[in-house]
Amino acid sequence: MALYFIEYDLRKQRNYQALYDELASFGAVRVLESMWCFKRVNTTTVNLRDHFKRFIDSDDGIILSEVSDWASYGTQRSPKDLK
Repeated sequence: MALYFIEYDLRKQRNYQALYDELASFGAVRVLESMWCFKRVNTTTVNLRDHFKRFIDSDDGIILSEVSDWASYGTQRSPKDLK
């Protein structure tokens, strides 16, 4: 099972709820204000990017990263909190 981080910049309208709801359905945890992490199998960062694009506006930005090693400090939560 791979660990992924998603980071986003919601610009003009800043409608977060659709994105938050979808992240919740993935079992994601919030690491920083605009960064969450979650685990998935049998997917790629491109597939995840295309999936999450449906939950943001066309002027927003997102980055999906598959992560094999990480360290944190002062975060709200961490990948260790994933179930």
